[in-house]
Amino acid sequence: MADKDSPDVSRRKFLGFAGAATATAVAGCTDGGGTDTEQPGGGDTDTPTDEPTEPEGTPTERPEPETRDGYLQRANWHAHDQAPWVFLHQQYSVYGQSNDIEWQPRSDERVDAYAIEPATDSGDDVVMTQSQMDSGLDPQDHRETPTDNIVLQAYEGLLERDREGAIIEMLATDYQRLDETTVQFTIRDNVSFHSGDSLTPEDVAYSINRIVDDSVGFTSPQSDQLVGVEGAEVASSGDRTVNVNLSGLNPIVFQSFATYCDVMNKSWVQNHDSAYINQNMEGTGPFKLANYEQGVEVEFTRNNDYWQDEAAISTFTITSASESSTRVNRLLSGEADIIVNIPPQEVGRVNDNDGTTVSAVPSTRVIFNAMRYDVEPFDSAEFRRAINYAIDIESIVQNVLQTFGDPSSQPTLPNFFGHNEDLDPYPQDQARAEELVEASGYAGAEIELVTPIGRYLKDVEVAQAVAAQVDELSNVSATARQVEFSTLVSQVTTGNIEDKPPWYLLGWGNATFDAIQTLQPLLASDGSLTSYKNDEFDALLDEAQSLPSESS
Repeated sequence: MADKDSPDVSRRKFLGFAGAATATAVAGCTDGGGTDTEQPGGGDTDTPTDEPTEPEGTPTERPEPETRDGYLQRANWHAHDQAPWVFLHQQYSVYGQSNDIEWQPRSDERVDAYAIEPATDSGDDVVMTQSQMDSGLDPQDHRETPTDNIVLQAYEGLLERDREGAIIEMLATDYQRLDETTVQFTIRDNVSFHSGDSLTPEDVAYSINRIVDDSVGFTSPQSDQLVGVEGAEVASSGDRTVNVNLSGLNPIVFQSFATYCDVMNKSWVQNHDSAYINQNMEGTGPFKLANYEQGVEVEFTRNNDYWQDEAAISTFTITSASESSTRVNRLLSGEADIIVNIPPQEVGRVNDNDGTTVSAVPSTRVIFNAMRYDVEPFDSAEFRRAINYAIDIESIVQNVLQTFGDPSSQPTLPNFFGHNEDLDPYPQDQARAEELVEASGYAGAEIELVTPIGRYLKDVEVAQAVAAQVDELSNVSATARQVEFSTLVSQVTTGNIEDKPPWYLLGWGNATFDAIQTLQPLLASDGSLTSYKNDEFDALLDEAQSLPSESS
């Protein structure tokens, strides 16, 4: 283990001199709330099975959950026990920034240029270099944060979260639940799209339906981000109200709309094809698209007709570099004002440079290795548990991430609603791992971990460490293979599990602070990004979504 007081940069030392806000935003969420689980271990059966097994040394029966929180905690217990992932860590977002600007990072990884202010005369034209560019400019046709950080400059939703995590009104001035299956939004007046067209309730209803209803003529990969939303309709044009129809109670509907569903101009979308929509922008936001070179650069200029106060900066340009050293060099040379994912070994260089600083914040992103339940050897719960026991995640956090991360035990992060605080990360136990491999019937397996390049903090190095530790087992061989992030995204977002690699590293950000928005899309049988299928797990999620949320 690395000594936190060694000359190497540690998170504790870094946070001391960076002066960054590091508390994760948790407004609207609670932690704990009536755990219905027992302390899990790594129990196995004599034959491979995906049926839940009792952990070693625990009672054979657990009480049925009585609350939504309890069902979500039970679902996290199930995930820990059945191990559809190699559970890795909560990511820290580590940014470098120029002293020419004033800006503070958010835990949800959103970089909102509207929140940037010039600190000097040079801070009026801001450049951000992220690890990847976008997959297109259609705000409803992507699932990745680099594209989010581009489209959010021009597009807005009905609700939003502030930096502290509280829900605030944006294009909606009011929202309320009418009954168990209907909620209503009142749409803001005197808001214009960048073309000059006025925002109408029809635009809002169309935008919701475009995401959740294939019959609109578009299949959005974001449909499960509005889980439980069946459609929308204008309730009253005069009152500017839109009713949203739900399949059931949907306890997190307002949290979902505070995170997802950018509003688009209905007539503009209907009058243009997909290629045009993916290369142009027609939003209501504080910045207008000035220039777009796909894969290279996106340039925005200030929207002088914005419905709120004008942005403090004049232009915002986004570029990318997958190599962290390139991003750091751009910051130090003055070519960039904000860069993402500074590796720990570069923190000192950025902070020692005159005119640049580093900021970090625990993010809402969990990093994991998904294992497809439908392919050998990952169809065995014993084998999947074995891979978890093979990993020394504490060592990876200490020595690879240099403490810029926190080990995880389950899909849901701490301080999220539904997090199970009784679960601990799998301890490294290679003897136990080898026993489980033998019990699985897959001794001698050769497995390959696919990892993106430069998308997440030290992603390649983390994947290489995982593969090396698994390869130390006497009865499993493991390697890591690097691919471009765009390649991996194209494989995992098709909606077909068969298109995904058998074993891959991915990160998932959840800005709703609710477990369902991680468990549903990534692990439910019908999740658009799922690598897992289990009826008992699905039933736990269904029960959770049928109950009111105890979070405020």
